[in-house]
Amino acid sequence: MPFAYYQRLSAARQRTYRRSDAIERLDLPAGVALGNAVMRLRDRLLADDRAGVQRAAQAVVDGLAAGYRVPPIRIRVLACRPADETGELHGLYEPEDGGKSARITVWMRTAARKKVVAFKTFLRTLVHEACHHLDYELFKLPETFHTEGFYRRESTLTAALLAQEAAPKPADSPADPQTPLL
Repeated sequence: MPFAYYQRLSAARQRTYRRSDAIERLDLPAGVALGNAVMRLRDRLLADDRAGVQRAAQAVVDGLAAGYRVPPIRIRVLACRPADETGELHGLYEPEDGGKSARITVWMRTAARKKVVAFKTFLRTLVHEACHHLDYELFKLPETFHTEGFYRRESTLTAALLAQEAAPKPADSPADPQTPLL
């Protein structure tokens, strides 16, 4: 069932919405192991280490981009979420523009209390923004929408990363520069 804004879309945009909605899973690419990078992300977030969180988030997203064979994404981790009367901004995806790589910005502290966000919330936000990139680059959608299929893809990919963190392999994929290759 489409979200309410679907009715306000043009016929072409409705077709894109339906294409996005029909893609319900996003499994990790074969051979991509990011458990250690996800573990580092959790550790650096708990340590309130913004630079370390950015490096770990970049390693996770680099591994995903390499595995899906899509262009890289630059990661920027900032301190406190921006907020207004409608709420807090958790993450932001900016597509490639004028030769500049796509960029994801995520914030690691809540706006009101300035507390470090929960790890699963941070990871889900990072994956959510990466899914926007994958809509364009992997699925070749002309636009990225928040559809039920989009949220299912986000959930399956987040769950796969959490499962790898729970049982990491001795060495992660070559896209993870912090882990020595065996």
